[in-house]
Amino acid sequence: MDPENKWPESLPKLPESLWRGTTELPSFPRLAEDHATDIAVVGGGITGITTAYLLAEAGCKVTLLEGSELFAGTTGFTTAKITAQHSLIYADLLKHFGEHGAQSYFRSNSESLEWIVQTAEKLGISCGLAREDAYLYSNPGDTKMLKQLEDEFEAYRKLGLPGEWVDYVSLPIRIGGGIKLPGQARFHPLAYLKGLLQAFLDKGGIVYEHTTISRDVENERGLTLFTERGQHRIKCRHAVSASHYPFYDGGEMYFARLHADRAYCLAFEPETDYEGGMYLSVGEPRRSLRAVEWEGRRLVIAAGENHKAGQSGCTIKHYENLEVFAGELLGIRRIPYRWSTQDLVTVDRVPYIGKISEDKEIYVATGFAKWGMTAGTLAARMIADQIQRKPSPYTELYDPSRFKANPGIKNLLVQNANVAKELITGKMEFTLKKIDDLGLDEGGIVRHDGKRVGAYRDSEGGVHLVDRTCTHMGCECEWNESERSWDCPCHGSRYSYDGEVIEGPATLPLAKPDL
Repeated sequence: MDPENKWPESLPKLPESLWRGTTELPSFPRLAEDHATDIAVVGGGITGITTAYLLAEAGCKVTLLEGSELFAGTTGFTTAKITAQHSLIYADLLKHFGEHGAQSYFRSNSESLEWIVQTAEKLGISCGLAREDAYLYSNPGDTKMLKQLEDEFEAYRKLGLPGEWVDYVSLPIRIGGGIKLPGQARFHPLAYLKGLLQAFLDKGGIVYEHTTISRDVENERGLTLFTERGQHRIKCRHAVSASHYPFYDGGEMYFARLHADRAYCLAFEPETDYEGGMYLSVGEPRRSLRAVEWEGRRLVIAAGENHKAGQSGCTIKHYENLEVFAGELLGIRRIPYRWSTQDLVTVDRVPYIGKISEDKEIYVATGFAKWGMTAGTLAARMIADQIQRKPSPYTELYDPSRFKANPGIKNLLVQNANVAKELITGKMEFTLKKIDDLGLDEGGIVRHDGKRVGAYRDSEGGVHLVDRTCTHMGCECEWNESERSWDCPCHGSRYSYDGEVIEGPATLPLAKPDL
């Protein structure tokens, strides 16, 4: 990165996803009074909208509640691959969940892929849906990852999965080896979800945006949910948490059993033809590729540069690294979109889906580990069935209360040791930087009146100060210059430059410094 020119001219200065940038987004009112419904679905992404649609189709009175805007979470910033090939996972599943568990994982995600395809056709949704083969590949010379890829293919063989070993791909690169999974798919997720949302509304569904639900729940004569500052109550028989981090924890300590992983995307016009296929490398640096045809344009999405949320330092470098990769691979005419997102990962990499506890009719769906198109659809279908008391063959596999000793304990200890480190080091950071040292459109930690505070100077010279202490559990947030946000390195909460919550588990804004 050129220190004299923070933003390379080839990259868009402001982040915007291809999906949101090519979609006329709907808007809905804020909840302004107490409300009663059969089922309250909290979260306006693929899980929440699909759940709401399925239950409305079954004749239930359903209300969909979103804390900010629909599609403003992970769903609006995905790569939108619809696939059961979730990186290297089946060898681990076979080892820790057995043959039945691993086959159930594949079957449940494959069924959700087909459900999306069939639903788009049934509802006549034009969303650029196309079948594609998916590929995992290792880089040449990376013997460690080649061995893991071979172990993964052996798991495919033992489980009877329809994978094929390949020694080359249609990309202009050499590979160490690869696994092809045929018949997967890609689409424009927001075009699809707008169609599903309209079908929900046509069935009498109700939507409220800018309505954050608090962690407080009453469980007498049905459920009572509360808006964040307690202004309004929502009475319901069942509630579904499809809000990334669960709005209600129920003593399950999800914040300790999940970690937030961040990744970056570029949508670019290639100079050379892209012959199709969806690709994911299994070594470092991680790289993902897929094509998009939309409104007469053909773009390619390059993604990768994964890291734990709030633990990267300079984030612009991630976009620059992807630009170098895409340029060397296919050449770049221009880059109209760049964006980043984060998703939650469980300690055993299998999502938590189902009833949060026996004594409350609250259901949770979280921990999709970057595979939310299939996993979110799966969660919606499972939860809709469970609310209607229909049996699901996948309940045990995805049970939110499960805990696998191996790898669960090891990963839990590692993740929470990392949280402890970030909590301590954040409190010990030292800076001599002052507000006057900040240029236009620059943020960071500064010393002001003898205190460390977060500061951002906007493009017009206005200064925005925040107390960097995360309102979730007290870690110190770090400045993310490419998104102009304050990101918590402990559990992944994110705030705008003036302290408003962008992503949970935090629900309250950053405080203003006491100066």
